[in-house]
Parts: sequence; structure tokens; C-alpha cells
Amino acid sequence: MTPDFLLEMYRRILRIRYFDEAAVELVRQGELPGVAHTTIGQEAEVVGACMAVRVDDYMVGNHRSHGHPIGKGADMKRLMAELLGKVTGVNRGKGGSMHLADFSVGSVGETSIVGSGVPVAAGAALAARMLGTDRVCLCFFGDGATNEGAFHEGLNLAAIWKLPVIYLCENNQYAVTTPAAEVVAVRNIADRARAYDIPGVVVDGQDPVAVYEVVSEAVQRARQGLGPSLIEAKTYRYLEHAEGLPIAAQYRTAEEVAAWKARDPVVTFRQRLIQEGVATPEALDQVVAAVRAEVAEAVAYARSSPYPDPEEAFTGVYSTPVGGVR
Repeated sequence: MTPDFLLEMYRRILRIRYFDEAAVELVRQGELPGVAHTTIGQEAEVVGACMAVRVDDYMVGNHRSHGHPIGKGADMKRLMAELLGKVTGVNRGKGGSMHLADFSVGSVGETSIVGSGVPVAAGAALAARMLGTDRVCLCFFGDGATNEGAFHEGLNLAAIWKLPVIYLCENNQYAVTTPAAEVVAVRNIADRARAYDIPGVVVDGQDPVAVYEVVSEAVQRARQGLGPSLIEAKTYRYLEHAEGLPIAAQYRTAEEVAAWKARDPVVTFRQRLIQEGVATPEALDQVVAAVRAEVAEAVAYARSSPYPDPEEAFTGVYSTPVGGVR
């Protein structure tokens, strides 16, 4: 990995962090209706995984959806416009925070239905094979999704057909407020790979380089026709399950949160770049300033963009218009 590559990792980590911080502020101000699920604290595993695949590779995400396309290089202006329901958004304002897609970076869709992306990823991988391409599909999901039937169905299907899928479980320790340790029978979610005779690997989700290396190996295996892999990135979300969703229960201790924040990838990866001589503190400060400017520009773009016309309500809903509605 070249210095430029490592700096791009840092840049994308910052983009996710500052984009989601801006989204949180928009929710609190009432500009972004509903709730927003942020990737704050989980940026390293997203960026490490996304930079291990090509832009034209497929990607399937979940309800915590802003970080994935940003990690794969998406335009933040159009993403922010989508969050605000504007016509300039990646889905013309119809996807919103939890259901966006961005084909420009291979994102075939993010969904709020827990675990539902796992079989979709198998379908995307099957399509890649049927089209005769060497594309792979990177599929993100949380620890809670591994207890859904769709998870097991999707992995089984991908395994028996040896589909080119990289299944990446973002184990942030909690499914809303339920600790994974209380509802998962195995010590590591990656251990469930044994049931499907595929590789299962645990990786430190706070280390983008470690994630990149593990996912790169799985990608190479998938492109060679050797089938899917299950990777478990141990990570942590710093904020609540969703901004705008009040949770009264105290389900985690201040000590636990502090311990994970001490491994904040925004801080630790910066320190690593300085220690390894990749960049000076001054150069990294310039990256920070540039990314903050990008996010501010994205917010301004979204705010100034128009809402869709009412006539667009049924556009894109059906491939063949029904009852003359277009």
C-alpha cells in the first residue's frame, strides 16, 4: 500500500465521520425527518473493506447506510441530497437515509429490513457470473442479522453455488440494545462459516489496513471461482442505534464506551500515518480541512436543491406503468 493509498484511506474515514456528524446535526435541527443511523466509530472497517474491491464490484448494505457508498468513493453531495429527500439525490429523493442505492459505485441498494441484503448479494454475485464478468459482491450486515433466516439461506445458497460474495458482518456488539454475546450461540460470528464449509475470519474492525488485507484475500478467492467468505469485523458504534430514536434504557456502561473510543480510528489511524512517516501532522491537517469543506459543500448543495415534483411519485416504481400513470 503506497502513501497515497493510505492517505486515501484516511480521507474516506474522515468523510464518513464528518458526513454523519453533519447528518446528526440536521436531524437535531429538524431538517432531516425521521432518524439517521450513523457509522460513527465503524469507519475503519467500512473503508478497509470498500477499498479492497473495485468501483464496478457490487455492494449491498443495510440500514446504517451512509458510510458504505462513501467508503466506496461516492459523491457526498448527491448522498446528502438524498438524505434530505431532494431531486438531486442518488435516488431522486425517494430512498432517503436507509434505502439509498448508488449504481455509480456499484451499490445495488441499502435496506432497513435486517438480514435481507444477504440473499440479494447472492443474487448480484450470480448475475456477475451469468454475465461472464469477474465482479464480486461485498455485502455488509450487522451482528443482529446473523440470527435471521435470510442470513443462513443466503450463505447456504452462495456456498453451494460457489458465488463470488464477500459477506462482512459489522459486529458492533449490539443489535439496537441487545448484546450480541447474549443472543449468538457461538463465540465469534465468523465461526458460523463452518456450517457452510466456507472460510470464516475475525478481524479488528478498528484497523482499516487489517480489514483491507483480510477482505483482499477473500476478493481474490472469489474472483478465482472459489466461492464466498464470511468476515467478522469487531467494531463499535459510538452513538445510539439511530439519531432521532430515543432509547431510555442504559444498556452499556460508560467504561465500555470509553474503552472503544480510546481506539477511535479517526485518531489512531492518524497517529499511525505520522509514526510510519506517511505524512506530517501539517499535511494531515490539510486533509482534515479539505474534507470538512467537502462536507459543508454537500450540506449546502442538499439544502439548495429542489424537492421532486409530485408528478414523480410513481416514476421508477414500476418497470411498466400501471393504469396510465407515468
